[in-house]
Amino acid sequence: MAGNSFGKLFNLTTFGESHGMALGGVIDGCPSGLDIDVEAIQNELDRRKPGQSEIVTQRKEPDTVKFLSGIFEGKTTGTSIGFIIENANQKSKDYSHIKDVYRPSHADYTYDKKYGVRDYRGGGRSSARETVCRVVAGAIAKQLLKDVKIYAYVSSVGDISLNKPLNELDFSLTESNMVRCPDTETAERMIERIKEIRKEGDTIGGTVGCVIKNVPIGLGEPVFDKLHAELGKAMLSINAVKGFEYGSGFEGSKMKGSEHNDIFNADGSTKTNLSGGIQGGISNGMDIYFNVAFKPVATIMQNQETIDNQGHVVEMHGKGRHDPCVVPRAVPIVEAMAALVLADFYLINKLYH
Repeated sequence: MAGNSFGKLFNLTTFGESHGMALGGVIDGCPSGLDIDVEAIQNELDRRKPGQSEIVTQRKEPDTVKFLSGIFEGKTTGTSIGFIIENANQKSKDYSHIKDVYRPSHADYTYDKKYGVRDYRGGGRSSARETVCRVVAGAIAKQLLKDVKIYAYVSSVGDISLNKPLNELDFSLTESNMVRCPDTETAERMIERIKEIRKEGDTIGGTVGCVIKNVPIGLGEPVFDKLHAELGKAMLSINAVKGFEYGSGFEGSKMKGSEHNDIFNADGSTKTNLSGGIQGGISNGMDIYFNVAFKPVATIMQNQETIDNQGHVVEMHGKGRHDPCVVPRAVPIVEAMAALVLADFYLINKLYH
């Protein structure tokens, strides 16, 4: 019960630390005979990797995946898919100053109290570097789903928001700028804001939106394994996530039922989609859409008061290579976790229904 696995039939178990030799994972439950496009998997990793632009951490990691098992002559064998991503650019000395100090809003204190020991090098297992494994598994899940299209994008940075209806967004523009916002003018404002924040030695939060198209009807289980519940769990398991809403979300709480109900068309589709493609916890064939809120990165390049492991009040200053805003690199992670959820339900549907 160590919390290192995700999924029931399509299952991912990950291992590794931020400054260890490597990170990796084991994927169980992937059907045999699936053609695997390794280049597409590497492309997903390249979207997540550090050092890709001037508005993200400058840690330089190639993040090249090596498959150890479960793939033969370009196809899955049906056995466990093992993989690793070696760490190539660790600078553990950047963290020597916090060996005995708890960084505010990090997992240092809770890990130390829970386990009695902590890897202070970049947070060890609590580091967002672990998400590299999720991206590998999510990329394979995408190839299993084939017709399902998952589009995540940056929808806000601080108080700068993308104010366009979903049906007007051109997702082909998402990768055209370093902040991954599918609107050029808004993206430029977001980029400038992140640059300003970085110069101040501070960080800023934001949100990632996601739209999933061509979802089969019937994914999701009643009561505890509702589709939106599993999507929520998946998103909230990502480092720095503070909130999740789908469909009308919190705005729906301000509406009347006569305004909120999605009226059916004769073919079973709906005239509106305030349900966000999910009704009764089960996909209804309409687009699924949701938002994920990310807090500001906890490490800032400013003096902060904190405590050490002896309970003494001390002052610390952030060091190392950190993202001033995490959301540009979070986009492929959100897509990966959504793909893992959908792949799991796809296989459950195929097996039991």
